[in-house]
Amino acid sequence: MRPFKHPPVSDFSLERVLYALSDPVRLEVVQRLSEVDEASCGELDGGRPKSSMSHHFRVLRDAGLVCTKGVGTTHMNSLRRAELDQRFPGLLTAILAQHTPSA
Repeated sequence: MRPFKHPPVSDFSLERVLYALSDPVRLEVVQRLSEVDEASCGELDGGRPKSSMSHHFRVLRDAGLVCTKGVGTTHMNSLRRAELDQRFPGLLTAILAQHTPSA
């Protein structure tokens, strides 16, 4: 399993973060990750196809929102909250406060 690329905090851009969060699937992934330390892709996919979720996780990683690491054959994901708060103080908190989980 090859390691995933994650941008340094200095490369985070507001446009990429907002673009990544503009998709309901990706926003749901970030919301769920905000509630746990880490979760596998399978725990976050909501029954969606692996191919589309791979794309969503790549967009989230490229924006700097998510860190993905390999643990055996499982991909574990965590929210890069501290780094995001360092670069854009309060942004993620404000966005997550507006997110209304589906009933």
